[in-house]
Amino acid sequence: MTAPSNSYDVIVVGGGISGLSAAKLLKSHGLNPVVLEARNRVGGRTFTVKNKETKWVDLGGAYIGPTQNRILRLAKEYNVQTYKVNEQERLVHYVEGKSYPFRGSLPPTWNPIALLDFNNLFRTMDEMGKEIPREAPWRAPHAEEWDKMSMLQLFEKICWTSSVRRFATLFVNVNVTSEPHEVSALWFLWYVKQCGGTMRIFSVSNGGQERKFVGGSNQISEFMARELGDGVKLESPVYRIDQSGDQVVVETLDKLTYTAKYVVVATPPSLNLKMHFNPELPPLRNQLIHRVPMGSVIKCMVYYKENFWRKKGFCGTMVIEEEDAPIGLTLDDTKPDGSVPAIMGFILARKCRKLSGLTKEERLKKICEIYARVLDSEEALHPVHYEEKNWCEEEYSGGCYTAYFPPGILTQYGKVLREPVGRLYFAGTETATEWSGYMEGAVQAGERAAREVLCVMGRIQQSEIWQPEPESVEVPALPFVTSFLERNLPSVGGLLKLTGVSALLTVATAAGLVAYKKGLLPRS
Repeated sequence: MTAPSNSYDVIVVGGGISGLSAAKLLKSHGLNPVVLEARNRVGGRTFTVKNKETKWVDLGGAYIGPTQNRILRLAKEYNVQTYKVNEQERLVHYVEGKSYPFRGSLPPTWNPIALLDFNNLFRTMDEMGKEIPREAPWRAPHAEEWDKMSMLQLFEKICWTSSVRRFATLFVNVNVTSEPHEVSALWFLWYVKQCGGTMRIFSVSNGGQERKFVGGSNQISEFMARELGDGVKLESPVYRIDQSGDQVVVETLDKLTYTAKYVVVATPPSLNLKMHFNPELPPLRNQLIHRVPMGSVIKCMVYYKENFWRKKGFCGTMVIEEEDAPIGLTLDDTKPDGSVPAIMGFILARKCRKLSGLTKEERLKKICEIYARVLDSEEALHPVHYEEKNWCEEEYSGGCYTAYFPPGILTQYGKVLREPVGRLYFAGTETATEWSGYMEGAVQAGERAAREVLCVMGRIQQSEIWQPEPESVEVPALPFVTSFLERNLPSVGGLLKLTGVSALLTVATAAGLVAYKKGLLPRS
């Protein structure tokens, strides 16, 4: 007999932001949920470490920005303050062994042909994204065609210059911690679109990386867990979910059983493979969970005695395009009061897999060497502390930031991603339709799954399951305005077709001149 104390209204599997958001909403409707978390902590892919060297450091999900209104609502409710990531000084683009300081979201280019190519790449990705429905990318008019294609194949189709192809690769690496040849074009274009487009997803100011939480992002999960009290069970990995009887029976690795009317599964899809289901999962769900791998990333924080990069006129953002460099993108990670100077860097995708075999000390040495070259500073070689987190080794994440869809998978299996299986409902950031892959997506998905349960219990109407979120007053979103030129400059290929090579040079020169006058090009 199951002890009555282990009987709940809803069992939530996974104590990350998504599972906790689901449980919080269910509890606010007077239900009695329990959260079963495999780790010895809540927070999932957010992970804040506190020590004397760093005060606090986010080794997992950390960044938030405009249009991420649900996570901002939670932060406001718990009085967790945000602060802006420093971008006061110039950013640096490092390419072919040289550093080019710049301002704005994207590195400029001196080459007029490359300018046309850059402009066309981002414009094309955004235009293709407009065709893709957020809630059902598999219904896009060109879904089949784009899903069969990898992002590498798309780049080979639309990019003419090696410099733009190289940057496009980094763009995929940074945003989804995987390689262009690994991801479906349909999925990646959907991913960028549901984050608000190329500028919103990649920008610091007014974009997805604009802010962090004072004290770390794990606080959000800790506050929710505190609210749920004894309803959160740590070190409780779920290994069996049986819904063959009147109640769903969930068993943990330590042989404890919990029963409930409904279950919300709030883990990355592939972690369902650790669970035994009775009855078995439907064919498409069972195959889906074998087909969506997690991205690969090591998050690295290098601490220094002084903020030497700001003294040199750099903000700490580096875009590094060099195959031998471990890090692809950095951001300043100094505390908002100017203390604990640090640079955060990501070792991404192929580089993460390559450098996972090194020791921590060997990785740090490589990182400091590239920072010294990019910032032209001896001081970069002398860190005072180092923190890193390789998310590939996390048994209960499998990687970070999110699961990705290889070519051909989204159109075949995508529609079962959020589809309930009997009395099981699915949350987790992967199931979100806005900012999937981010903390914001985790909140949206958790609350949506909770409302699906409330709806089937007859407590809310079906029309209330998907709810828009009011814009944050404190973090308003500004539109990204494109110029007439950006909208109308031809692509390199388009110009060649129209007019032949001689006219190409004329237009490219004109484009270069206009860009130079507008300050889009470096003047050195």
